[in-house]
Amino acid sequence: MKKAEIVKEIHQRLEALYPETPIPLEHKDPYTLLVAVLLSAQCTDARVNTVTPALFDLAGDAYEMAKVPVDEIRAIIRPCGLSPRKSKAISELSKILIDRYNGEVPQNMEALEELPGVGHKTASVVMSQAFGVPAFPVDTHIHRLAYRWKLTNGKNVVQTEKDLKRLFPKESWNKLHLQIIYFGREYCPARGHNPNDCPICKDFGRKELFREYDKLQAKK
Repeated sequence: MKKAEIVKEIHQRLEALYPETPIPLEHKDPYTLLVAVLLSAQCTDARVNTVTPALFDLAGDAYEMAKVPVDEIRAIIRPCGLSPRKSKAISELSKILIDRYNGEVPQNMEALEELPGVGHKTASVVMSQAFGVPAFPVDTHIHRLAYRWKLTNGKNVVQTEKDLKRLFPKESWNKLHLQIIYFGREYCPARGHNPNDCPICKDFGRKELFREYDKLQAKK
């Protein structure tokens, strides 16, 4: 099959498996989504969702959060890891939102990336999921799957984002980002992955995936 045909088939399989793609991070508005995504760095969405109810009950918007001592934020978000850095970022970005944007999250990629603790991936998630602006957030999980499916050369997440944007229709990016995340969790994990049982890797996966799996099986 030609590359374009493979891309189309992968897209169709993901669409069939995940016609609905709820945002896995619980939130009520752009601000709470921004904070939740920031907390998800090196942490699972499930764990973030156990922490944010208490945090947002305490302070559900930038004005309220700016009044909370950093140590109090840190105590709540400690289970998410990196709490010293994340608590400081949440406090500082809340104050910046008040000073510059009347407490609202800006609908602008560059402005978001200037906020403390907000990198390109976090900004992309907020732009796509909070504001519906086409973006293709690429984390290490999407990077891994795109490499396994030969959609990118695997050099880095920046290159992977460019490759995926080039291969898939722009109108599909926001949903496709979530579809790949859900697929990775259900069928294509980082460890213990059997490419023969994977609905996509079995047909389009890199050959080394199968060689590595065979080696592991031979050692058992």
